[in-house]
Amino acid sequence: MQLGIVGLGSMGSNLAKQALRKDIEVIGVDPQDKPRLDAPRVIYLSLPAGGMVDDELEGMIAAFEAGDVIMDGGNSFWRDSIRREEQAWDDDIYYLDCGSSGGPFRAKEGACFMVGGKEEGFEIAEPLLGELSVGGGLLHTGPPGSGHFVKLVHNGVEFGMLQSIAEGVELLEAGQFDLDLGDVFTNWSNGAVVEGWLVELMAKGLKKEDQFAETDTPDFEDIPNYVEDTGEVNWLVDEAIKGETPVPVITQSVIELFKSRGNQRHAYRAIALMRHGFGNHPFGESETIRQERFEGRVDEEARHDLRADDEADPLNPMDYEDGGSDGEGS
Repeated sequence: MQLGIVGLGSMGSNLAKQALRKDIEVIGVDPQDKPRLDAPRVIYLSLPAGGMVDDELEGMIAAFEAGDVIMDGGNSFWRDSIRREEQAWDDDIYYLDCGSSGGPFRAKEGACFMVGGKEEGFEIAEPLLGELSVGGGLLHTGPPGSGHFVKLVHNGVEFGMLQSIAEGVELLEAGQFDLDLGDVFTNWSNGAVVEGWLVELMAKGLKKEDQFAETDTPDFEDIPNYVEDTGEVNWLVDEAIKGETPVPVITQSVIELFKSRGNQRHAYRAIALMRHGFGNHPFGESETIRQERFEGRVDEEARHDLRADDEADPLNPMDYEDGGSDGEGS
């Protein structure tokens, strides 16, 4: 088998290494030349989403022949993929939107592919993708655009999961116990309901194991508190708004990522100004207010303590002594 690859960055190069280990001939492709591949040619694009894909596709269409297959393995917008498929099919060239997941390290061992496009084109590429995917990790999702749409939703789910795990770290660090986070996440990686690759990556990252050792990961405390991304999940939130589909967790995960960049220079000033206006609250830090925040609540009774009252319904706070509202403070 032969596979042409355009773009030998971290993802493309690792797919190439895996292919070579499995006796698949890999050829780096110049889109302006007819690649030295047996017909039908199968090409995998590992390029950043955007205009570069259009530029490369235009050169390939001019050089390729009917029945050849071009797979876009990047994170292209699915509507762009539908347009590009129509453009390629005008010359009887198959164009597959090949959502690829697993990152560079799994590309080297066995990736996950979700592929949209014509069935005939998928059947040509399937033997190659089957070799390069992990067991159960190859799916023909349906018509053109569906592969990149499924991958986009996948990325949104990923963002929500990342945010949830990150908030768990905040809670663990803020608690009263001196916990070894690496040990906690290792424990969660073995039989817990939340076990999964992201939890495993958290454990290994904290302990600098596997790829984290290879990439010279800094200590957790030294990692910059700034998260960069390429913006695909923003497209998903935009699509959800257009379709009036509520996705609060995914949307909030994007907002939290923005907050990490410190872009809000004025919003909190505005809140402080209004709070000062209605309550004469101070500007900036106040030791007095901080002390009140920690000492203002005298009654530390928790709900499980209140359940000792046999007269009360544990699910109805109104049943407890002095638990009802007298209207004050509302």
